[in-house]
Amino acid sequence: METRTLGRQGLKVSALGLGCMGMTFAYGPAADRRQMIGLLHAAVDRGVTFFDTAEVYGPFNNEELLGEALAPVRSKVVIATKFGFAPDPADARRWTAVDSRPEHIREVADASLRRLRVEVIDLLYQHRVDPRVPIEEVAGAVKDLIRAGKVKYFGLSEAGVASIRRAHAVQPVTALQSEYSLWMRTPEETVLPALEELGIGFVPFSPLGRGFLTGKIDEHTQFDSGDFRNGNPRFSAEARRANRALTEVVADIARAKQATPAQIALAWLLGRKPWIVPIPGTTKLPRLEENIGAASITLTRQDMQQIEAATSSVKIHGARYTEAQERMTGL
Repeated sequence: METRTLGRQGLKVSALGLGCMGMTFAYGPAADRRQMIGLLHAAVDRGVTFFDTAEVYGPFNNEELLGEALAPVRSKVVIATKFGFAPDPADARRWTAVDSRPEHIREVADASLRRLRVEVIDLLYQHRVDPRVPIEEVAGAVKDLIRAGKVKYFGLSEAGVASIRRAHAVQPVTALQSEYSLWMRTPEETVLPALEELGIGFVPFSPLGRGFLTGKIDEHTQFDSGDFRNGNPRFSAEARRANRALTEVVADIARAKQATPAQIALAWLLGRKPWIVPIPGTTKLPRLEENIGAASITLTRQDMQQIEAATSSVKIHGARYTEAQERMTGL
């Protein structure tokens, strides 16, 4: 697989990464650990070098999974993790409060190093902007970790342009991670132009719309009781029914290109900018191989224009998050 460079600091990664959250968190019960270790090894064997996790995924056991699986191939991979949440004092299973105090950042970094079984964290993101802590203090804390040799590169997640600029002035931001796909295009308005200006890479999470853009989900799909999509406005039965209009458009384009809808959705992202690296997640080897296949699809300028014309008239129904979750983003 070809490589891409995130940021001006020289971080090189595979054109497609692997989002690992769903292996242990958010989409129902954790997948079988041995199978996920096998899947991670399969990803490395197929050229994936960029793996995304966070302390809150699980919490903790996602980092531990990657630490065990990737230890034998440490020199071949780039591991990104995140700080910025704290457990609810009343319920350790709930991590809804943001916490980016410098002392907490240092604690999280040390704990992540142990769980990941690494000597240095390749890319450390602030998971969500903390309104109580000036972003300059956050960037300064990560800068100290970089100077100490515990972190290589600094990233932000779901941050707005003002926060990105202020953080970047203290410690260069290598990558911004935010949701971006054919059904969530908000970053195009102000974020992408700012990233291009500042030389910051972009890592879209949920590039397949949490599975919806594969075309395999409709209003009749039943999710596991522990799947967070059950409470997501965009995944209400009514929204899914209405949003099928988008998947039908993507499916038509995919048939013309002899590809799958998922591959077209990913290839579209890869075609947007050379510094965009999507991180689709999966727990299944066939889906991993399908997603990786998107890196071999070249969309021409005419193809990109066709996709733009075909999808621009489709209105997306349902908010991407609940109101409480949306308040925790900076977009």
